[in-house]
Amino acid sequence: MSLLVKPCSFCDRPVAKGSGTMLVKNDGTTSFSISGTTLNQEWITVLKQSLNSYSNNLVTSKDGSIYLKEIIYDKKIDLIIIGPEKPLVEGLVDFLEKNNINVFGPNKKASQLEGSKIFTKGLCQKYNIPTAKFGIYKNKNDAKKFLQETFYPIVIKADNLASGKGVYICNNLNEACIAIEEIFNGKFGEAKKVLIEEFLKGEEMSFFIISDGTTFKNFGTAQDHKRALEGDRGKNTGGMGAYSPSRLINDELENKIINKIIKPTLKGLSELGSKYKGFLYAGLMICENEPYLIEYNVRMGDPECQTILPKLKTDLFDIIVACCENNLKNIKIEWQNIKSLCVVLCSKGYPDKFEKNVEIKNIDKIVLDDKNYLFHAGTNNNNGKINAIGGRVLNFVSISDDLSVARKKILKNINNLNWTGGFYRSDIGHRVIE
Repeated sequence: MSLLVKPCSFCDRPVAKGSGTMLVKNDGTTSFSISGTTLNQEWITVLKQSLNSYSNNLVTSKDGSIYLKEIIYDKKIDLIIIGPEKPLVEGLVDFLEKNNINVFGPNKKASQLEGSKIFTKGLCQKYNIPTAKFGIYKNKNDAKKFLQETFYPIVIKADNLASGKGVYICNNLNEACIAIEEIFNGKFGEAKKVLIEEFLKGEEMSFFIISDGTTFKNFGTAQDHKRALEGDRGKNTGGMGAYSPSRLINDELENKIINKIIKPTLKGLSELGSKYKGFLYAGLMICENEPYLIEYNVRMGDPECQTILPKLKTDLFDIIVACCENNLKNIKIEWQNIKSLCVVLCSKGYPDKFEKNVEIKNIDKIVLDDKNYLFHAGTNNNNGKINAIGGRVLNFVSISDDLSVARKKILKNINNLNWTGGFYRSDIGHRVIE
């Protein structure tokens, strides 16, 4: 969670110092009136961290808890944008809306699209949304019994949140059994169920919309590179890089995605009593120009977000405010006619164990301008030294008419770094560049 405190690269709006939930300070006015309401302990901790980066004078109650009313009035916060999936799934939007706070993001029920893959599969069944055939298993023994009788490759997924890493593509029984053991043994948190899907042969694509609960509008496409190693090999990750727009998108495919996947999903949620407000990210498998839903993210998601937003001409703040006011239909979203590519630098060992607090040298030698950006995802500043503290650490982005030019600029910047503890994929965008 981050407080928006410094000018945006694309406009004069404040932007976050880091990723995650953003507390927006607009013009110094407030429109909320909250009394006697406290946050749960986890949210209190997160708010403390965010607000401490902005001010040393936190307002707290006598018992040490932070009252929302005091935070709102003291910091003059006008809008809360929730970025990460965990507080969305846990119902932070519901909590804030209950207290008349202007917030952007889907509520708890709608966030089950990402919080539970089984919930999403049920929605697909009910509304005939194209997706892979699947089975749900509640324990190791039943899952392994099925795995002994099925064909390979097969896809195994943890039902709960796993930060994009709880997906296994298994080529044989041994790999599948290891996946089952890791999921049920708590590698991605408590898992009561596992999802086993057929393997779809095709190419992945990310499709984004933004919705105010009544109207939705397209918000770009991208292609992510999930595998850790060159040539799309190795373990699944949260994303090693991406480019936008996807080479797969065309008018016919876009219409199929909207009519077969997006509209039925929003209709299904509405009939469950939950109108969707926020970004919705559909992870798709495209098989001979036919879309199949792999999974949903109830947020922009990265590294796709880093490739899409630099191309946006319309003020993102205005778009989000329109969503909060149920007025998206009157906003024209305009884009630069340009391409974008992102390469993610990771700590060696990621997505498994990796060393923390490894210094990254020569960051001052990175050349940045209005077409080349550097996003810090997993770093800290320790007495002027930039240290890697996360798995995915730095995101280099370049926009250009030519993706090969964009990638060359990124790799040149990366080569200026001195970081012995990092690795990256130099082949991001290989399907469209080579």
